[in-house]
Amino acid sequence: MRKMIPGLLALALALAFGLWALPSLPEQVASHWGLSGEPDGWSSKETLVFLLPLFGVGIALLLAFVPRIDPRRASYELHGGTYWLLANAAVIVLSAVHVAILGFNLGWPISINQVTGIAVGGLFILIGNLMTRMRPNWFMGIRTPWTLSSDTVWRKTHRVGGYAFVLAGLLLVAMGFVRPA
Repeated sequence: MRKMIPGLLALALALAFGLWALPSLPEQVASHWGLSGEPDGWSSKETLVFLLPLFGVGIALLLAFVPRIDPRRASYELHGGTYWLLANAAVIVLSAVHVAILGFNLGWPISINQVTGIAVGGLFILIGNLMTRMRPNWFMGIRTPWTLSSDTVWRKTHRVGGYAFVLAGLLLVAMGFVRPA
């Protein structure tokens, strides 16, 4: 679990920000946005402050547990640094989106769709750049019967998949900067 400290620290900071903002939040807060960028889902301020950090802790616990149950757990010795970097990055992105949602509800002039697009796009770029470091396993990467049965197919698939993830990430980041009319 100690390898998830950066992600858990980000969650703790996001929760601390939420607790600080709690008295200033309205009773009903926006908690979901449609493709148009307008809020279309609402919840109580307490749910907003606590739900995503608790969800993030659950994800962190799951990600800390997964290497222990993977039938190909020996691969984690070869790509453990990559796994923990991506696991922490995913939790940090969740924390950043949580802070942005709180900020929106505090009246900050931000677009949740932009923040989410840029954050997820950045995560995709990171994943794409690290895909060639991943070794065959059952929980991370492009896992098909063909890639899991051949190390050569795994390696070639992840080389091409890495480019695809970087391209998709760049498109998401670019779209995050384009505001719909």
